[in-house]
Amino acid sequence: MLAKAPLDLHRCQALGLIGTAFLALGGETAGALPTRDFLDPGSARAVLGVVGVYFGVVLLIAAWVLLGKVVRGPQPPTPRALLLVLAAWAAPLLLAPPLFSRDVYSYLAQGAMVDAHIDVYAHGPAQLGGPLADEVAPVWQQTATPYGPVFLAVASALSGLTRGEIPAGLLGMRLVALLGVGLMAAALPRLARHSGADPAAALWLGALNPLVLLHLVAGAHNDAIMLGLLGVGLVAARGRWHLLGVVLITLAALVKAPAVLGLLAVVALRGRRGVVRTVLTTTGVALATTAAVTAVTGTGYGWIAALKTPVSPHNWSPTSVLGRATGALLKDLGSGLAPLAMPVWHATGLVVTVLVVLFIWLRLRPGPIYALGLSLGAVAVFGPAIRPWYALWGLFLIAAAAPNGSVRHRVAAASAVLALAVLPSGGPPDVDQVVLAVSGGALALVVLWQARQAARAEEPAQPPVLGRTA
Repeated sequence: MLAKAPLDLHRCQALGLIGTAFLALGGETAGALPTRDFLDPGSARAVLGVVGVYFGVVLLIAAWVLLGKVVRGPQPPTPRALLLVLAAWAAPLLLAPPLFSRDVYSYLAQGAMVDAHIDVYAHGPAQLGGPLADEVAPVWQQTATPYGPVFLAVASALSGLTRGEIPAGLLGMRLVALLGVGLMAAALPRLARHSGADPAAALWLGALNPLVLLHLVAGAHNDAIMLGLLGVGLVAARGRWHLLGVVLITLAALVKAPAVLGLLAVVALRGRRGVVRTVLTTTGVALATTAAVTAVTGTGYGWIAALKTPVSPHNWSPTSVLGRATGALLKDLGSGLAPLAMPVWHATGLVVTVLVVLFIWLRLRPGPIYALGLSLGAVAVFGPAIRPWYALWGLFLIAAAAPNGSVRHRVAAASAVLALAVLPSGGPPDVDQVVLAVSGGALALVVLWQARQAARAEEPAQPPVLGRTA
């Protein structure tokens, strides 16, 4: 029995590696490819690509679920062993095309715009023009970026290094995302120990999660560097490096704004003693960091006004769905208030978010890390737009600090469902592609079931127990 845990760990690692290998191979014909590489969706290669990607997704989810059982078993793997599993699962995705989103092309175009001295807070990628801008999804062609100066500095540096070459730029963005995932993985065990949670369980839920591999690694989303900076900032803030923690968390917020809530956790981690001084110091350092970074990058403060960019008529979120439904109803009734439905619901979502965050911090009063995770989850759910990778904002810290197993089980179940929510091309749902995706997932389930039956058949029969009758 003592040798069973390592054996099971290796089997999980192999199964997940096969899954991400199929993801990478399927992405070659069905991913978010450059326009020059587009295939007819009905072509045999494209069909096999979609089937292959979802075959790989289901294998990856299965490997992750089985790994969770190993982590909860009598001989859980060490954090180091889990990091090796993460590296093995991520390896096939390093050179794969972008998957499940075309946002990475927007990042590259925005970096090129900064290099060309075009105000990214006033213009969309269409202003840049050229082959790179043509890769940006139509819905974002005319929209300003909501990203802060830290991320734009990274995108601009990549643009200069790659000279606008798309393959090199895609690889560069993926390496940046991998750096963010690495920082997340480094922070999780430390945050878990501080919160009284199991470091291995935190890594399993927060770093080996399929959403991390599918969207932060394969999709190369900048949420990875935001969460990585936020995580190491919290690690620094809980120790002797309070001011460094504030700086790192501010840098995270200057990638994507939701990370600014991390400053609440910094204050809470310092305790009630000297709270006024802590608030003033934290605020002052955060403002000074923002001013210094903005001055160095030269991109200005337009990102504050551009935070409304994620709001579009096509976004999905509870408030957007209610806004569309209310607007349609008012239009059918002949009311002139129909155009106000969406803004009113989005404003309502903002108010609800504020109230939920206040309730978490002032009434529930969980630990600071857990409170921050719940707060970021509320921002994602009640905001004007929600995408599967937004769930990682809260999940990352819930993984580090959730006080009981039931919360982790629910979050894990939600992760598995969200991992199946987006087509590999990152485009809108298409009936034919959904059918192919379901077919790929069903094929994976059949293969898993057959493998399970074969494993049971190979198990040695249990010897009869003396003294028992048939």
